[in-house]
Amino acid sequence: MVYRIGPAWSPSLEQIEASLDKHRFVECGASQEMSLGWSEPRGEAHGPLAESVGGQWILKLSIESKSVPASVIKRKAAERLQEIEATTGRKPGKKESKEIQEDVKQSLLPMAFTKRSSVLVWIDPASRTLVIDAGSQGRADEVISNLVKAIDGFSVMQINTQLSPAAAMAEWLTTQEAPAGFSIDRECELKAADESKSVVKYARHALDIEEVRQHVAEGKIPTKLALTWEGRVSFMLTEGLQVKKIAFLDGVFDGPSQGQQEKEDGFDADAAIATGEMQQLIPALMLALGGEVEIGVAAPKDEATPEAPATAAEPAEAPF
Repeated sequence: MVYRIGPAWSPSLEQIEASLDKHRFVECGASQEMSLGWSEPRGEAHGPLAESVGGQWILKLSIESKSVPASVIKRKAAERLQEIEATTGRKPGKKESKEIQEDVKQSLLPMAFTKRSSVLVWIDPASRTLVIDAGSQGRADEVISNLVKAIDGFSVMQINTQLSPAAAMAEWLTTQEAPAGFSIDRECELKAADESKSVVKYARHALDIEEVRQHVAEGKIPTKLALTWEGRVSFMLTEGLQVKKIAFLDGVFDGPSQGQQEKEDGFDADAAIATGEMQQLIPALMLALGGEVEIGVAAPKDEATPEAPATAAEPAEAPF
């Protein structure tokens, strides 16, 4: 997910480090369902929480959660309700039943298995760009909330372009002419704008066919389209201007630094290459969509607003 950082924010890396340290990740307590906090991107204990690689800042939000199966809670609560009814002769009401279910859940949490995940965050301070390696909007919102909570004055804005992604994708599919530097891959999704809300999906399928053009002509809006940039990075463009499923293709990580990775820290090499590619891809994508709309300046109206898919190459997973 790509965002623009608010113009009023300009801290140093040291200030960010100090801010994140106050919200460092701590494992869930015995009866705690979830814990979120910042941890070392490099994975080294007691290392920096804000890494700088070539002037690019890398952060990592760690999430740990516990869950008790709903079926177990329901069964244990039912046993307790039956016991109350058998010993007192009364049937607990709705409110008491809910309280018992919550009490059962709290009593089982200390025995629940934990699940841990993390989200890498890239900040390009020069271009004021924030990229979050999140698979869903909800998780991206969670990361932003924690950034705002941790760092004074931090704010982000959605990026808007002169041409909506939906309208652009419809044009590219109709003409089969991708913008300069990009190629159309073999996945897309189109949705009807009427009450039917019908959806047509293509996966591993050629898109330069009359059927696809006909769907667009009939008013179906492209919501996802798989694209590749310069034969180096594949991704999914969505109607909401999200760049998902980023994958670096064969050869991107082959170069002068590849032979040195045994001597150097692979984290630095991977981060430098990945952010270097994204620093070129994002402006190219903005240009393909007519350029970014300045704050306070309305974009011209166009037909649609879509989302996009993934790519069918043999990808190297994005480091963020």
